[in-house]
Amino acid sequence: MISFPHLFPYEFDKKYAKPAAYFSMEFALDQSLKIYSGGLGFLAGSHMRSAFELRQNLVGIGILWKYGYYDQERNIDGTLRVYFSEKNYFFLEDTGIIFPITIHNHEVKVKAWLLKPSVYNTVPMFFLSTDIPENDHLAQTISHRLYDPHESARVAQSILLGTGGAKLLDIIGHQTEVYHMNEGHALPLCFYLLNKYNNDLNEVKKRVVFTTHTPEKAGNEEHAISYMELMSFFHDVPKEMVMQLAAPDTQNMSYTLAALRMARIANGVSALHGEVSRKMWEGFEGICEITSVTNAQNEKYWNDGLLQGALKSGNDEALVSRKKELKRELFKVVANQTGKILDENVLTIVWARRFAAYKRANLLIQDFERFLNLVEKSNYPVQVIWAGKPYPEDQGAIDIFNDIYWKTKYVTNCAILTGYELGLSALLKRGSDLWLNTPRMYREASGTSGMTAAMNGSINLSIPDGWVPEFAVHGKNSFIIPRAETEDHEEQAKLENESLLTLLENEIVPLYYSKPKEWLNVMKQSMKDVVPFFDSNRMAHEYYDKMYSLTGSLSEERVPSKMQAV
Repeated sequence: MISFPHLFPYEFDKKYAKPAAYFSMEFALDQSLKIYSGGLGFLAGSHMRSAFELRQNLVGIGILWKYGYYDQERNIDGTLRVYFSEKNYFFLEDTGIIFPITIHNHEVKVKAWLLKPSVYNTVPMFFLSTDIPENDHLAQTISHRLYDPHESARVAQSILLGTGGAKLLDIIGHQTEVYHMNEGHALPLCFYLLNKYNNDLNEVKKRVVFTTHTPEKAGNEEHAISYMELMSFFHDVPKEMVMQLAAPDTQNMSYTLAALRMARIANGVSALHGEVSRKMWEGFEGICEITSVTNAQNEKYWNDGLLQGALKSGNDEALVSRKKELKRELFKVVANQTGKILDENVLTIVWARRFAAYKRANLLIQDFERFLNLVEKSNYPVQVIWAGKPYPEDQGAIDIFNDIYWKTKYVTNCAILTGYELGLSALLKRGSDLWLNTPRMYREASGTSGMTAAMNGSINLSIPDGWVPEFAVHGKNSFIIPRAETEDHEEQAKLENESLLTLLENEIVPLYYSKPKEWLNVMKQSMKDVVPFFDSNRMAHEYYDKMYSLTGSLSEERVPSKMQAV
């Protein structure tokens, strides 16, 4: 049996001694461990690193995806190709623990693998797999693909994460006081606990906290209650109680709504998202308080040491020199993938994150003729790089990726890259001058890529959504694209494209070339302002302080602060 205290290479800080477990469908910890798709994983990975740095009594629970998310490659004509390949991780430790859970009224065996803190400087983490000989082929496939498109597999994956993770903690004797669900995927753990505590919902609420990440429908998963019953989702919890947790819907259960009714407290992932979430769920009976804990990223992992050293020493010459060196490193990848040689002295814009329609990767090129006039000016040229993974079954997002590829194929200072994972993400943030963020307003819960870009001297150029209003001061540490006051998506995109191009033409590009000292001042202010608040050490502390501290009791609800009020 695992000796749990010996898993931690440190004595717990007294502020963080309460034992907690963090459940997430994905974690981005290192380029070599491909068990993540995008921002949710990047956030979770930084949380695990900061919990380690703060000496917290926290363990991570995830799934060991045999084929990861997918490998992003190119077809013969250069368009996006989705490819799956088996991944092997010999640095994970076999715990020797195999145990049963029930999925679709069948016994499925689960194997637990351990990631020790010494590998990546994270808290101890357990990864669950059904891909073992003890299972039949169908059961083995549950842990094959992150976000499998088949409904039965998706529900089974939630059961594996929630039920499997909670049961593992019981098996190894971990006296867990806090179960933290990072998004609603792990919802079955609440029903596991409900069954464990004789259907006493208050006993579950004492232990569970919940982070909701998106106002997007796709992020708020739901399924037919009858189908979830068939899949053994509810752990024999009485049907009447299940229906109460799903109400007013009598046919489907929203993971998010059920989690809000089973948690002690929940949070949005930025101040603005907290407001949006409260408005979204107001009027539903029995939900917990929704506060906000703004997302952040681990500075120690993401920042470039030489760049930070130049900033702290006040050596502007070294800062500029290092930035150009980082641009050259990025441009090697661009040349390798596209055959285009970019110039370190040219203003370089990067748009890079998960490809989804609401993130609007193509907003910059909506008026393509005007875009070409911008990037092809001989005296003030501009280079643009895109990168990001669409969901492999999201043909609309794949079409956006391919459309950008075709439109910019023969534009020698524009490129779209494949293989957007941790390694490429770091190169893009360090090698860019401007970090472009163009979501449809109120659809980006937080967004964290701009935080790590700012840490590395890339100035944010953004719609004022998500985390941005908590950071950005236009012209001082960022540039803000004015949002269009219309609900019509086409008109909104047209107006915001005009504002973006006008801002680039009249303010940003002239500043970069004509007033380099002022540009450098904006860049340095951005680097200074982004930490410590947007370093995930603040975030990991805040979860213990604002949320984990409330578990164990159901005392009178706190009065929301002015910031939290709708």
